[in-house]
Amino acid sequence: MTRALITGISGQDGSYLAELLLEKGYEVHGLVHGSTDRRFERLEPISDRITLYPGDLLDEHSLVSVLRKSEPDEVYNLAAMSSVAESWRLAVATAEYTAVGVTRLLEGIREARPEARFYQASSSEMFGRAREAPQSEKTPFYPRSPYGVAKVYGHFITVNYRESFGLHASSGILFNHESPRRGAAFVTRRISKGVAAIKLGLTNELVLGNLDVRRDWGYAKEYVEAMWMMLQRDEPDDFVIGTGVSHSVEDFVDAAFACVGLKREDHVRIDPDLARPADIEEVVADPAKAKRDLGWEARVTFEELVEMMVRADLDALTKG
Repeated sequence: MTRALITGISGQDGSYLAELLLEKGYEVHGLVHGSTDRRFERLEPISDRITLYPGDLLDEHSLVSVLRKSEPDEVYNLAAMSSVAESWRLAVATAEYTAVGVTRLLEGIREARPEARFYQASSSEMFGRAREAPQSEKTPFYPRSPYGVAKVYGHFITVNYRESFGLHASSGILFNHESPRRGAAFVTRRISKGVAAIKLGLTNELVLGNLDVRRDWGYAKEYVEAMWMMLQRDEPDDFVIGTGVSHSVEDFVDAAFACVGLKREDHVRIDPDLARPADIEEVVADPAKAKRDLGWEARVTFEELVEMMVRADLDALTKG
């Protein structure tokens, strides 16, 4: 039985990946920050089928210990300070976890499990003020946030360990991917939950920042399939994962309100203070390499994704 270790297993991507690997017959182990006795809502349906370990990307000793206990064949590093907006408030912590934390984990793998295959969660935020559109694996990076800068470090340290020490280490440069499991602090989930609350009469206003920025949004459950596909290849490599189509935040808002038969103009208020210090106007993926070499492409459309999220929040608020 193939064994996998997932850091950040309790997050959106980690929970979907854990479910996928269980379906494929894997033995799944997960690293969580702090106590393993806490309630991990996203993992509840599979909690009796996975093994969790406490660990910390700031503590290499804890990483080595978990690697030795779990003896993974594949390691997926999904743990990070994951909010771009929060990275401005917690810039140093973001550097420690999202950048240097990757090095600690790679060092741990070299020491305890050098034969394991490694996946690093890179990000479209690395492109930032992109020099070209769409963005491919060859597009230069120009990050525009502490999060983006930290992800560039994590990406290149992974490349260096692959080339210098022969590790089977791949990076997925994932563009924005959402789902009903997306954290409440992310703008897409603020929109879907806010629209659901307005439809149910719980509030009458949705407050947002910049509606003009454009992102390439896909469905997270599909994106974790690409992660797995990368580690099944004989040779490690880096892949851009996205839909190839961009939409504005305004498009997302309009689609969400359309799901419930309401209009944005009647309920949205713009607060300039919610805008980031330096934002990215547009990113859009060129996923041609992933389609060619992995056989992967996005299937869920933008409109289907938005409706899925709004319906899930309607259900949750109705029950809750």
